[in-house]
Amino acid sequence: MRLLTEEEIASHLAGARGWERAGNAITRTVKLGDFRDAMLYAGAVAHLAQAANHHPDISISWNKVTLTLSTHSAGGLTEADFALAGRISALP
Repeated sequence: MRLLTEEEIASHLAGARGWERAGNAITRTVKLGDFRDAMLYAGAVAHLAQAANHHPDISISWNKVTLTLSTHSAGGLTEADFALAGRISALP
């Protein structure tokens, strides 16, 4: 997979609601009602990630879920990261 240029990353981020740049990755933290909601959300993200064969790092802290996307095999951000971010952002 081809790494995105800085211009491409900036363009994708402009349309990526709730996502921000963190070095060679993008991150998003979602605050939910409680631990159960956080686990259900993480499960929904896992389902999308498995279908895309592209897996984020997921951190759960009671009612907060932090997602980090990067294409580790490419060493940074690719189209796959923003494609999955878009699917995740569409979750209710």
